[in-house]
Amino acid sequence: MKAFIETYGCAQNESDSEKLRGMLKNLGYTFCDDVKSADLAIYNTCAVREGAELRVLGNIGALKNEKTKRPDMLIGICGCMMQQEHIAEEIRQKYRHVDFVFGTHALYRFPEILQKAQHERVFDLETDEEIVEGTPVLRDPPPLAKVPIMYGCNNFCAYCVVPYVRGRERSRKPEDILTEIRQLVADGYKEVTLLGQNVNSYTADGVTFPQLLTEVCKIDGLLRVRFVTSHPKDISDELIEVIARENKICKHLHLPIQAGSDKVLADMNRGYTAEKYLAIIKKLREKVPQITFTSDIIVGFPTEDNSEFEETLKVLREAEFDMIFSFIFSPRKGTPAENMESVLTDEEKHANFEKMLELQNEISKRKADAYVGTVQQVLIEGKSKNNEQFMSGRTDGAKIVIFEAGEDMIGEIVNVKITRATTWTLYGEVLR
Repeated sequence: MKAFIETYGCAQNESDSEKLRGMLKNLGYTFCDDVKSADLAIYNTCAVREGAELRVLGNIGALKNEKTKRPDMLIGICGCMMQQEHIAEEIRQKYRHVDFVFGTHALYRFPEILQKAQHERVFDLETDEEIVEGTPVLRDPPPLAKVPIMYGCNNFCAYCVVPYVRGRERSRKPEDILTEIRQLVADGYKEVTLLGQNVNSYTADGVTFPQLLTEVCKIDGLLRVRFVTSHPKDISDELIEVIARENKICKHLHLPIQAGSDKVLADMNRGYTAEKYLAIIKKLREKVPQITFTSDIIVGFPTEDNSEFEETLKVLREAEFDMIFSFIFSPRKGTPAENMESVLTDEEKHANFEKMLELQNEISKRKADAYVGTVQQVLIEGKSKNNEQFMSGRTDGAKIVIFEAGEDMIGEIVNVKITRATTWTLYGEVLR
């Protein structure tokens, strides 16, 4: 039996798909990349932006003919998108060829759901917020692994649907996390990324996130530690000290600002000002001079006008992010921002978006060019996606580097002299 899994969205969704693969492997499934050759097709969905939802519905609709030709084929949808009642109901009514639907809280019940789906349509959308340990996981081969340390979010940003589809914050017990990472290291993994919707608000059994990081760094054989995603309001002095002190913690921080206007930030319910955000950036650069920053920015939030957008550009110039992930505002059903009237027209939003990208591309290229001639420590991750004759890895600061090396060096940290830079990628030579 062959299974096809397509994943949309964030690293947490990717981690959920690793659990789906783990459970399916235990059930005797192998995996394929072509949905038309699959006995089972699963779409693990994202609800953060409308575009992802439309792609899922389009792909599901396209399978109707395939289901007609092969009635025994099972089709399922899971993930954040399915925790929205209106979309789950649309699937129930309009997509009759879909056999099962389940949300983020039912992941551990997947084998039971799959068994039932062989006899009847299944919609499991209960909001059980229990953390279940021991779910099988099938990851990509070493050296990189993702390890969820908490689930859910308590922030309720005005634009965000995550607290409604992922539930309130729940943190895993520290010993369960450490046990999992120790086993990963024993299996040959060299770098772990700790995952959470708001990772630095982790707390369990009296252990804070900085304390957990410290314990993770004590694990022998583990070379690198990363974490995403951090919320600016929860960046503590203790966390900054740990980042600076622990050599295993990669000196890169993804710190979403979302907007540069204090008014818009307040309307978003972000809990900080632009001045406070920039003070965090400054403090981190003072403590960790080599640190790199990436960020998220929303353009065209309903209450943002052109002058407030200019404040976002001002933050970009001052913060000098290495890269940003930016999107035009997409209203999410059930969030406070859903019914806010936009100040700007769609044309103005798109013009501002392009203006911001032009500025950020200039900053990113200048920062990338500064690496030329330097020697960087790079963890070799595998073959380059664009040219399999070359290998690819990342610096401590999360810069992608392309270079020649043997496959037997995957998982090693090597010194690479940077010889060329594009906006997003560095190229170099391994120093022997």
